[in-house]
Amino acid sequence: MGENVLTRAERRRRSEARILDAARALFAEVGYERATIRGIAKAAEVDPALVMQYFGSKQELFQQAVQVSPAAEPGAEELVEHLLGTLNVKLGELPQSSLAMMRSMLTHPEAAASAREVLGRQIDRLAGSMTGDDARLRAALMTLTLLGVTVGHQLLELDELRGVPQEELARLLRPSLRALTGPDVS
Repeated sequence: MGENVLTRAERRRRSEARILDAARALFAEVGYERATIRGIAKAAEVDPALVMQYFGSKQELFQQAVQVSPAAEPGAEELVEHLLGTLNVKLGELPQSSLAMMRSMLTHPEAAASAREVLGRQIDRLAGSMTGDDARLRAALMTLTLLGVTVGHQLLELDELRGVPQEELARLLRPSLRALTGPDVS
């Protein structure tokens, strides 16, 4: 075979990647309910039947499109700074998969299940870096605080958040996040 001849498996991988990229973009733009297989196929420049052949259903395509790789687990001493460091990402341009999940998580059960799974993994990682019987609850509060900031900035486009430098938001959030890291929070 010549160098320019792609194997069938490579063509499939490239087609799947185009479909997933198109799905992420469309789910992020219009949410799960309004995104269609035909629209995704058109954006990926493939036949809608190929989307169904590769992914089986719109729900399965959504599930694969919004999968996020887990981040490295921070140590207890750097927990707050690690979380505050993610603000730069959360306030910048988010991956299409994250926007798709956030936009759809309150209106579609499959998106809600995906969001719970992703948030649950993040809560598990944070709780693993903390001590105390209520570590999971405190980790959930920390996670959801940052989710709220992200939703307010990315989806609601609140002026109060959009014009504020990341460093200022971090300065204001730091005391409440620090308070949640210790086991003896009152």
